[in-house]
Amino acid sequence: MADLNSVRDGMDVRGSDDGHVGTVHAVEGDRIKLSRSDPAAGGEHHFLHRDMIAAVEDDVVRLTRTSSQARDEWGVEAVGGGEDASLDEHGAEPGSPAVGP
Repeated sequence: MADLNSVRDGMDVRGSDDGHVGTVHAVEGDRIKLSRSDPAAGGEHHFLHRDMIAAVEDDVVRLTRTSSQARDEWGVEAVGGGEDASLDEHGAEPGSPAVGP
């Protein structure tokens, strides 16, 4: 698990297959918040839990999952953008279609 202190706004996030997952917007607690303006985001902020991070190298966050797996597992920001106690550990609502099995 990588140190979140080395993750910075604007860093590229790539899967283990080197596929683009997103761009870092911020670090919030144990999660990376991805920019909603990134073409891969579909206009929503997505979240990746720190357990998905394999390494932080130069300006790239490398994940332990492929880009496809990461998109299947990322959480989405709750409507209204506030913190919600009903969100799972990846920041998604239980049963959300944006969360993998």
